[in-house]
Amino acid sequence: MSNQTEKAAKDTRSGEAMAGAQDEDVRSDLARVRVVLINTTHPGNIGATARAMKVMGLTSLHLVTPKVFPHADATAMASGADDILQRATVHDSLDSALEGCVLTLGTSARLRSLPMPMFDARRAARQALQESGTHEVAMLFGRERYGLTNEEMMRCQYLVNIPANPEYSSLNLSQAVQIMAYELRVAAIGEADVSLPPLDWEPVDNRQMERFFEHLEHTLLDIRFLNPRQPKKLMMRLRRLFNRARPDQNEINILRGILKASQEAAAKDR
Repeated sequence: MSNQTEKAAKDTRSGEAMAGAQDEDVRSDLARVRVVLINTTHPGNIGATARAMKVMGLTSLHLVTPKVFPHADATAMASGADDILQRATVHDSLDSALEGCVLTLGTSARLRSLPMPMFDARRAARQALQESGTHEVAMLFGRERYGLTNEEMMRCQYLVNIPANPEYSSLNLSQAVQIMAYELRVAAIGEADVSLPPLDWEPVDNRQMERFFEHLEHTLLDIRFLNPRQPKKLMMRLRRLFNRARPDQNEINILRGILKASQEAAAKDR
């Protein structure tokens, strides 16, 4: 073998090794991104979602109360992504599907009466990949007919909007998943413009945030700040505030301590 041929062979092997290492990093980052479908009506959409995921390297599919699953239509539409369907986790509640997630991004085609922080698909993918290196992240997709409810959106730190044609903005469920899966893969293999959180920032998961919101509501009722006949409107705004702030473990502990002290003080005054 000539020196040039040997060098070319070494370069090829080196390039393959680098590509393999990069692909392993991509798989690792994407493995902690969950695709969560809520109350899906048509099993074919679940299969098409599995196909969209596998094409882009996503592997974690979670289904919340699907109308029918498993089903032959799902397998047919998966078109070779049967392994994604076989590993899919079926949940009886959104709480279960979001267990352990520190970031939830909810897709929505509609603007709501209560504005929430919103990303486009590209910015959302970058945020997801920034955090999926060390924590579980959820991408939440609603029902085919009307998407996510307001209550489900309140479980999200950010909403994601795909800027479709305003004259015809109807995206099929699996098409929306495909767009997000593509952006996630691009973010995973590219040089994403990321910002680093403080070194001592340890985010809390969905369950801890829900416990905090329950504690907050009870405390505001105890100190007579919250109107017991209409508690939800103010609580929605407070959810938006704290979801935007992304409190870490130490901050949640401090806030829960303040709430507990407030309840104890209110009880003494009665």
